[in-house]
Amino acid sequence: MSKFLEVREFDKIHCNEEFSGQPNYLEEKTFNELEEFIYDFSEVNADDATAQDFLKRCSIKGIGKAISVNNYVGLIQTPKGNQIQVLPKIDLGDDISKERDNGYPQTKRVFLKMLCSMKDFPCKVFSDANIQVGRMNLYEIFINMYLAQVRSLVKQGLKSSYQSFDNNLFFYKGKLNVNEQIKHNAAHKERFYVHYDEFMVDRAENRIIKATLLLLQRLSTSYENQKEIRQLLPSFELVTPSANHHKEFSKIILDRNTRDYADLMVWSKVFLFKKGFTTFAGETKSRAILFPMEKVFESYVAKQLTPLTLKRGWGIKIQDQGMYLFDEPRRFALRPDIIIQVDQNRNIILDTKWKELTDNESANYGISQSDMYQMYAYSKKYQSADVCLIYPKTQNMNKENILYKAYDKVKVRIFFVDVNNINESLQQLLNIYDGEIENG
Repeated sequence: MSKFLEVREFDKIHCNEEFSGQPNYLEEKTFNELEEFIYDFSEVNADDATAQDFLKRCSIKGIGKAISVNNYVGLIQTPKGNQIQVLPKIDLGDDISKERDNGYPQTKRVFLKMLCSMKDFPCKVFSDANIQVGRMNLYEIFINMYLAQVRSLVKQGLKSSYQSFDNNLFFYKGKLNVNEQIKHNAAHKERFYVHYDEFMVDRAENRIIKATLLLLQRLSTSYENQKEIRQLLPSFELVTPSANHHKEFSKIILDRNTRDYADLMVWSKVFLFKKGFTTFAGETKSRAILFPMEKVFESYVAKQLTPLTLKRGWGIKIQDQGMYLFDEPRRFALRPDIIIQVDQNRNIILDTKWKELTDNESANYGISQSDMYQMYAYSKKYQSADVCLIYPKTQNMNKENILYKAYDKVKVRIFFVDVNNINESLQQLLNIYDGEIENG
């Protein structure tokens, strides 16, 4: 029987049977599969990301070997069907044991909102209002997202296209192929060898979707998802499921006529090719859909902050480029996450950090020295006295914000955002700068 383990960021997973009653225990066979998952994956691009960026071998004092979970969130499914789900460590201000016992429903809802803020994440028609988020793991929720988009497509109507055929028929249609007619029908005057076109739904995009639905029908363990798949499949009765997925994807050209398929094709690649939204790939039978929380948090803050700043009449830039630490030669590019343009003479530079700080002033609250150097460099190169590091609010930090001042008038603010109430939190941050601007 397959196993399911639910952990949160920065937890440690162990396999010591003597402590099997403790949280985060995996049987040794499953633990070994997870270790193999780490080794199987290899780096595929310049982001320097490997499986060890989110899973790392370690040990727990008194227990033994373990695997620590870093700041990647999502779900891993091993070849034997065992699943390890990693949820973000979000401060909800509630009893965490109650949240855990109910399947972390609010944590999942907040995380899904964060994911949907990402530019490349396909979630245009998804709503969690009609599903039991607490009962579903993330993989089933992603399946539900896909099915919601298929349902939307079916309501609008599947796209059709003309397909060319050459057949020997008992009736005439299209254009007679004279050479083939002479070759095949010299003794069969009742037949016609013809070339013709038919307007059909059996096209590459629909073949890929049907293949994905049939795959998910085998993989899904959710009654809601299984029911939805059964209801959708009859709409694809005239569609042949894709057999050569790579070949079918190569036929697809996404333009304004096929824009309804864009997100579906992204999801289909995720499911059919065991791909995720990370830089990880390799020869492995494991499935993994994982998200770097640093990027998710950055995108979430930027998306929620944009309308609040525009409402004030301020400008905003996301991931600004073009500035370098050194000018001759131009080296070491600077790319702050967010620049708020108050007016021609005043900018506010913000950078997001998905990291848990602690209320310990003597240890600089856990703030990285390199992060502070980075913010100071932003201040100098962008000629802005106002720079801000944004961290998620956690139970370990009682302060709402911290301010550091330098003699050269540079001010680095540390601000803690409540991701569960992000609009109110960011409004509070802007109010602080409003007050400073009014007071000169």
